[in-house]
Amino acid sequence: MSYTRFNLHIEKGIAQLSFNRPDKANSLDKASWDEIPQVFEDLSQRPEVRVIVLSGAGKHFCAGIDLQMLASLTPTHIKDEGRKREELRRIVFWMQKGINAIEACSKPVIAAINGACIGAGLDLIAACDMRYASQEAYFSLKEVDLGMVADLGSLQRLPRLIPEGVVREMAYTGEKYSAELMRQFGLVNRVYGDSATLQSQVLSIAESISKKSPLAVRGIKRVALHARDSSVEQGLDYVATWNAAHLLGNDLMKAVQAQMTKQEAEFED
Repeated sequence: MSYTRFNLHIEKGIAQLSFNRPDKANSLDKASWDEIPQVFEDLSQRPEVRVIVLSGAGKHFCAGIDLQMLASLTPTHIKDEGRKREELRRIVFWMQKGINAIEACSKPVIAAINGACIGAGLDLIAACDMRYASQEAYFSLKEVDLGMVADLGSLQRLPRLIPEGVVREMAYTGEKYSAELMRQFGLVNRVYGDSATLQSQVLSIAESISKKSPLAVRGIKRVALHARDSSVEQGLDYVATWNAAHLLGNDLMKAVQAQMTKQEAEFED
């Protein structure tokens, strides 16, 4: 598939995916929201893809929802007030679908964040598996400055990643937070000196993941998500069932043999 709002390059199991509206700070217009679930569902199903690196073309990661699109969201063509509100709710669900597709993707998604990560940009990275940033990166939940409540996942996912008080401070104030501060809070795994170093280091991490058993990596993502939303007992039961279903495949024997011979295992997609 080809996309107008994304650049996509796949090589050696790594899908390098970047937002492609650098002149608009990679803000998300209607075409962007249409393509987000498409591209992640596509990559989720491609056997040759083992890990995804998500970044932004140009100086910024993502400046959030395109303001022109936001201004046009009210369905003025509908006269009845009840039906108008029903349609607006459907639009919110449509945008949530894109964010959810990142979390539901069977492959690990790594966010490489440079420059602005605002509003929906934070929703996007909260749905990723890991987050890395350059020193130039900054983060902001700006919805309060637009007179609205963040409704695409930040208020639901961020408290599972960083202290709830920090999330509320971000949501109430709309202030900017540095990459280093976000690292201290736990949202960002590591901060690198510049965007070039960020990209090279994140690709190195992605390459390491791409050499692991794809079956095990996909399992880790699914089991980790289940554990996040379950009790310890439920999580242990789930992982036992998962391994009972997958542990007897070829990957286990290949991995054990590689460890014994101190060689690198080669796994099927």
